[in-house]
Amino acid sequence: MIDFVLPSLGADMDEAMLVTWLVEPGDHVEYGQIIAEVETDKGIIEIECWHNGVVDELLRRPGPDKLAVGTPLARISVEEMETAHEPSEPRLPSAPPDHRPRRSPTQSPPPIRHLAHSLGVDMDKVAGTGANGSVTREDVQRAARKSASPGEERSPEEVRVKASPLARARARELGVNLQSMTASRVDGLIVEADVESVGVAAIEPEDKVAAMRKAITRSMSRSKREIPHYYLATRIDMDRALTWLEDVNSELPITKRVLPAVLLLKATARAVSEVPDLNGHWLDEGFRPSKPVHLGVAISLREGGLVAPAIHDADTLELDELMEHLRDLVTRARAWRLRGSEMSDPTITVTNLGDRGVDTAFPVIIPPQVAMVGFGKVIEEVVAVDGKPEVHPVVHATLAADHRVTDGHTGGLFLTALDRLLQRPEDL
Repeated sequence: MIDFVLPSLGADMDEAMLVTWLVEPGDHVEYGQIIAEVETDKGIIEIECWHNGVVDELLRRPGPDKLAVGTPLARISVEEMETAHEPSEPRLPSAPPDHRPRRSPTQSPPPIRHLAHSLGVDMDKVAGTGANGSVTREDVQRAARKSASPGEERSPEEVRVKASPLARARARELGVNLQSMTASRVDGLIVEADVESVGVAAIEPEDKVAAMRKAITRSMSRSKREIPHYYLATRIDMDRALTWLEDVNSELPITKRVLPAVLLLKATARAVSEVPDLNGHWLDEGFRPSKPVHLGVAISLREGGLVAPAIHDADTLELDELMEHLRDLVTRARAWRLRGSEMSDPTITVTNLGDRGVDTAFPVIIPPQVAMVGFGKVIEEVVAVDGKPEVHPVVHATLAADHRVTDGHTGGLFLTALDRLLQRPEDL
């Protein structure tokens, strides 16, 4: 038996509120399964379990109390012969839906059954739209919306407002009636942002941004205090890459076209796989390299602030797959629907400020990572081609790296590999 504890979801997280359990005692859980949701300064995060076993006991109830990282949340009886994974060990993403075995409604994962139970949905009457006809979270939510008629009578238990602890606390502060609110999330959970949108006249506009800014400040202060940064920069001719991408996109429908930023992400992931000393974490006074490349992507949020969740195994994805992952990640990040593993295990992060009109970005490493890559906007500059000046699109690329692990020689190898890969985009 093991204790399932509140994991660290980044260097800037010290505590969180437990929002909801997606499992109950007696439920079987699988490696990578989402079993709980917590609320942090960066929104609601889905927490995965990294063992196969059975939930023995839930030690904490959802509520407004802030829990410290490492607090035991549940006890799980681990299946025999299972190899436990240390928290710092790279976590592989769960298999894509198309590769999962078909499940009947009664065999659906506990989180789906739990959601159906909480929404009063009969799983046997839900038509699954997932792989091989499996029932998904969206199927259950759709069935719940269809079954709710505007004037039907509901029991007191049914009309109890479904809201996160932070939303309830904020509603009390602002005098907002949760009963009269409509949730922005499809599962009906009212979150802090919903409360603030209703009580906007009564709140300071910078409150939400200030909370996230404090979290970012803690992380960046630690970075500058503990990590001896060094910086390298180069400019990369993007003429071949953009011409090739334009030809590829001309054959694709608009919804399937690949953004130039995806070329930069894929080239970064491939380059760091060639220079692995930049890929990993500084833990326990030493460097722990990571073979998988879990590429963190800095995403700005509409309300202000930013997050940098990971695209897992980015170096192995085809460009169209990487594009889909990026689109999905940005959508969920801005809807406050990220997963714990995406927040806790990036092995190197990319920030791209080109859409903000920035020529050159000088990033600050996110601990415990040991490197971060920055890109500016694609601009036209004069380059030498066969000894003659020509105007080509170029991008300025920068590397911030940890001098405890590498030096300028290693950083230079990375930037050289990055340039070389972008000159052969067809191989990406």
